[in-house]
Amino acid sequence: MRREHHARLPRMCFAPARKPPGSLPSLLAAVLIAGVLVALAAVPAGAGGDAFRKETARAVRAHEKARAQVDRLRAGDARTTEVRSAERRRKAIRAGLWDALWSVARDAGDPVAVDPSGRAGRCPAARTRSRAPEDRDGDWTAPTRRYRLSAGYAARGSRWAHRHTGQDFAVPTGTPVYAVGPGTVRATTCGDGFGNQVIVRHPDGYFTQYAHLSRIDVRKGGRVAAGQRLGLSGATGNVTGPHLHFEVRITPYMGSAVSPLPWLRRKSVDIGG
Repeated sequence: MRREHHARLPRMCFAPARKPPGSLPSLLAAVLIAGVLVALAAVPAGAGGDAFRKETARAVRAHEKARAQVDRLRAGDARTTEVRSAERRRKAIRAGLWDALWSVARDAGDPVAVDPSGRAGRCPAARTRSRAPEDRDGDWTAPTRRYRLSAGYAARGSRWAHRHTGQDFAVPTGTPVYAVGPGTVRATTCGDGFGNQVIVRHPDGYFTQYAHLSRIDVRKGGRVAAGQRLGLSGATGNVTGPHLHFEVRITPYMGSAVSPLPWLRRKSVDIGG
């Protein structure tokens, strides 16, 4: 049986950005960030994918911890300088992770890195332009309707090369798939284990992925609103049946996924599970 969403993960070397001197907590945080980024850079060529995956997972956890710190500071009406300093730390982690995963994706031929518009791979172009919903006021929403939650985030099984990287919504082929929030279409690709997919970047910097579509109704660079149709569900790519694979990422690339249901709950979207 073919495994879903398999990609090799080589290494990428890069140096963390230097930060100006600051308070002791800031220096300790900088040391932590530098440790995460240097660990990623230190994975030697030929070491295999497991070491790189462990370090990227560590970077993802560090980013989410830094993001939570920013949220706490903002909720507690902290000084602007504190919030900005915490946000710089978060962005430093994301930048290092982004550079590493972009190199991996490029070397592996991931269409998100090498053909984000889908033109070179002759992916099916948007047949119709979807319109923004007229009855939505910017609220976030579920990515589809009348679904049954199937494989969840971090699930194990023979269908995946490693752990499952998103949340699957079991729906029949042809079910509308919607943008969960406002954003810009980063990629519309095909040809790998995800089949026909759309990736959207949101104002908070996170990316959402909608995979295995039977049809794509948006194009790279287009702006979308919450609840706007991106395409129709299907069974393209490596699948065992029709469903929507929904993923939330720190970067556009594989290896930066976070648990999607808690992320949606932070947007006041509760889809169960």
